[in-house]
Amino acid sequence: MTARTNPYTDPTARRAFLDREARLRQLPLIDQDFVRLGAMPDLNRWLEQIRATGGCAEPVHLAGHTTTVDPDTGEVLRHYSTATEPGGRLAVRCRNRRASRCAPCSREHSGDTFHLVRSGLVGGKGVPETVRTHPRLFVTLTAPSFGPVHRAGSCHSARHRRCEHGGLHGCGRTHPGADPLIGQPLCADCYDYPGHVLWNSMAPALWKAFRDNLYHHLAARAGVGRSEVRTLVRVSAAKVAEYQKRGAVHFHAVVRLDGPDGSTTPPPPWATGDLLSEAVRSAATAVALPCPESAAYGGGRLGFGTQLDVHPLFHGGGGRISDDAVAAYVAKYTTKSVEAAGAVDRRIDSLAEIQALRVSPHVRALIATAWRLGGLPELRHLRLRAWAHMLGYRGHCLTKTRAYSTTYGQLRAARALHARGLYTDWDDETVVESAWRFVGTGHTPAEALVAAGVAEDLATNREVARAERLEEGP
Repeated sequence: MTARTNPYTDPTARRAFLDREARLRQLPLIDQDFVRLGAMPDLNRWLEQIRATGGCAEPVHLAGHTTTVDPDTGEVLRHYSTATEPGGRLAVRCRNRRASRCAPCSREHSGDTFHLVRSGLVGGKGVPETVRTHPRLFVTLTAPSFGPVHRAGSCHSARHRRCEHGGLHGCGRTHPGADPLIGQPLCADCYDYPGHVLWNSMAPALWKAFRDNLYHHLAARAGVGRSEVRTLVRVSAAKVAEYQKRGAVHFHAVVRLDGPDGSTTPPPPWATGDLLSEAVRSAATAVALPCPESAAYGGGRLGFGTQLDVHPLFHGGGGRISDDAVAAYVAKYTTKSVEAAGAVDRRIDSLAEIQALRVSPHVRALIATAWRLGGLPELRHLRLRAWAHMLGYRGHCLTKTRAYSTTYGQLRAARALHARGLYTDWDDETVVESAWRFVGTGHTPAEALVAAGVAEDLATNREVARAERLEEGP
């Protein structure tokens, strides 16, 4: 007989139980909304809009018009107005990168990230293919330890030793990958929660210091001056932030050495992959920034952890990981956020709200610590309360140097140009007059279910098409 989980003691079961209860309470409203939706005279056009957004879960609604005119003759080549659309509005994608908020838009964002990172590795999208021959590394920079936590696989073996609070130094068990205990501290009283939150908050500054420091270490190994090295090489990089199970941020980065003008110029002969690897290791070890001092927790310095992975990416393959695998790996993490660590993806408004969150005690302690530290005058510049839901981290998910590759804006502009291919026979000198305004966002309950069905159908179609391509072979 299969054991049943108790929704009052098991957090995952309780969340599923409450979500089911919420859906059941909404059933009468959903039925009424489906009746309204079915009676729409322009239902087919509304469905076209939903399919055009890929089944976006939180579309943005716009009202307005656009008119394309020939400036020489004054002829109206094309006119579009939302006045004839369902509800007098047009639905466009929300473009949220988080899969927990909008799976269709996060997939599109992930695809853009893949091409952005890949073009910096193999060329394309305006980047010359010669970047394949430049020294390139895939680097992982981690946070230091803030206290022992449960780990995947064989956990700490010091089961009989206890800390000053009476907690065990290890559990001695083997944790499978999905075990909710992974990342939880062995002793919450021993865990350095202020240090953890402040490290997350300072992580973007640490990354910048690492990049600047890297030039100094390159100069020392090449035997050139610190000011001269920037005229000889350029460090191009793209990095993504990922949350570990314990709630600490770490960075996965592609680091490339270019000539002084970026990807279009080769680096000098002395700028080899081995030299870059050595410089990355020493620069990451040397980086340390002063922690903002406060009587509430003291001071100290912040740096990267001892776990540092550096993998060379070789021209023509032959390395442990391929260029496409790196691009896919980075793109995968842009769709995730702090919810991967068991936290929430929306801002916190009060201390009472923190107590009501359905999260683990460890995550609640991190959020509460960020909220408490955010109230200190000496830390107000860190805006920890605004970023408490992110466990203190206030940086972008993905950043890159200017010369690394293309941009999200250029990728989206190219996609929009492709979508307008029907009108490519028009002269580039045509005049476009437009006026748009925001009129709302989101779906009604029935609309949300239809949009989710459209998104699921599109995902299924992609999987079927992919399977067929694999069967056909190259």
